[in-house]
Amino acid sequence: MARIDLNADLGETVDGVPTADDEAMFAVVSSASVACGGHAGDARSMREAVARAARHGVAVGGHPSFPDRAGFGRAPIAIEPAALRATVAEQLAALAAVGADIRYVKPHGALYHAAGADPATAAAVVAAIAGLSDRVGRAVPVLALGDALAAAAAAAGLPFVREAFLDRGYRADGSLVPRGEAGALLSDPATVAARAVRLARDGVVEAVDGSLVRADAASLCVHGDSPSAVAMAQAVRAALDDAGVEVRAPW
Repeated sequence: MARIDLNADLGETVDGVPTADDEAMFAVVSSASVACGGHAGDARSMREAVARAARHGVAVGGHPSFPDRAGFGRAPIAIEPAALRATVAEQLAALAAVGADIRYVKPHGALYHAAGADPATAAAVVAAIAGLSDRVGRAVPVLALGDALAAAAAAAGLPFVREAFLDRGYRADGSLVPRGEAGALLSDPATVAARAVRLARDGVVEAVDGSLVRADAASLCVHGDSPSAVAMAQAVRAALDDAGVEVRAPW
């Protein structure tokens, strides 16, 4: 039987207001990347996310970002590697402090892309995750894309797990279409569900130019704050179930 993880970025409250229907999303995903204060979230939202995860049997991941609550972590900021390592470590510690058993770490937004491309940024992020690994006594996997982050994880002896995005457009070279450009975001549940099954079975995704891009992903992501996130996630889970693909966290 084919097997795949389904993850979503959750617990992303801003000024106490959730950006997603977390209760509905936790009911269908197998892994939840929980915001831990850098771009969104606070102690209350983290505790609520951990409790929801326990009720639904969902694995909890840390979702750290650049320290940028005003911009929701979606724009790169200038920060020294040592300071970046410290802020990522602080965010992960905050999530652990509310009782989270952090099974993996997935950077958020601009940090995700910067760490995937820049070795210094990648090394700082991985150093923080390695510190968490030392504290919990096991290697905590990194969930992401990007050669720099994969190399840094390998150098630190941490598993690197690749993901694919169900609700984001791909270019022919395998990179994501930047937000704000035509084709960057997908919102049709049927289209996204069909994409999920194809990724799980064949490991390919159709780019915006119609070409097929290889994407050997162990986890599929639906963003929780998309307008049709719940409908897409429910359609994806139903389509994977109907196709005989087991949805299960690999952590």
